[in-house]
Amino acid sequence: MARLSPLHILVLMGGWANEREVSLMSGKGVADALESAGHRVTRLDMDRDVAAKIAEAAPDVVFNALHGVPGEDGTVQGMLDLMGVPYTHSGLATSVVAIDKELTKQALVPHGVPMPGGRVVKSADLFEADPIARPYVLKPVNEGSSVGVAIVMDDSTYGNPIARDAKGPWQDFESLLAEPYIRGREMTTAVIDTAEGVKALGVTELIIESGFYDFEHKYTEGQTTHVFPADIPDNIAALCLRYAERAHRVLGCHGTSRTDFRWDDERGEDGLFVLETNTQPGMTPLSLVPEQARYCGIEYPDLCEMIVEDALRRTGTLHSSGSGQD
Repeated sequence: MARLSPLHILVLMGGWANEREVSLMSGKGVADALESAGHRVTRLDMDRDVAAKIAEAAPDVVFNALHGVPGEDGTVQGMLDLMGVPYTHSGLATSVVAIDKELTKQALVPHGVPMPGGRVVKSADLFEADPIARPYVLKPVNEGSSVGVAIVMDDSTYGNPIARDAKGPWQDFESLLAEPYIRGREMTTAVIDTAEGVKALGVTELIIESGFYDFEHKYTEGQTTHVFPADIPDNIAALCLRYAERAHRVLGCHGTSRTDFRWDDERGEDGLFVLETNTQPGMTPLSLVPEQARYCGIEYPDLCEMIVEDALRRTGTLHSSGSGQD
């Protein structure tokens, strides 16, 4: 791909969310890659003075490498909108909807994207009775990276109903989404914005030796095997690409997104369900978007530049940027 003219790019990372350490890893990888491509890079570990520090740095564009709240839920996006600073990935409205799993369902299901049923419950109500029939999954409404997710089986050690002294990952969250547990296989598809349009890269199957694809499995080397391209029927792969691109468009995602699936292979096409769409997918060495991009011939620095280029194209500053030279 053609290289961008040298820019001053501020990589925003860290923060105080549950996914802080992952964000720091993403930010370091992105910053190193953009520097290797000839850009001037300012690294910023976000604190409460973030607006003043961004204004002082005066970058051409911010690369948003934050994960979780407040970098993925619209808060940082709204701040940058008010400051008039271009930034990567999705905007305010998309971020507000996509981080909320219930709002995401309301947006995607009417557009033909299959998602599990379920309902939002108060965590305190779990001690009275199961919110839906077992087995089911509990997950925070507004978190990413499988933070706080638990699977409640018929023989769950949490008790039946869940005991008040049960040690579960939901304890830090007031509201939870309860969804039917879908047996089968875990898969994911990355989507990127290119100059030619939205493009799904492929399907990765995630094979876990034990447990499920939680935070530890995602970010600990050796915990999960990534199979790309996934060894699945062509019709299922095509559906994953179609649903991921549709979710990206309907939600209004930009730069890159990643849509996660569960597939009950005993049910064929009827067993494929979208779990969520991530608007700020990881950019660590173990992350799935860089892995799929590399397989498709897009090296890591090129991927980072494509995401930056999309941000500048959206704000009409692609041809006027490049003022970051000393």
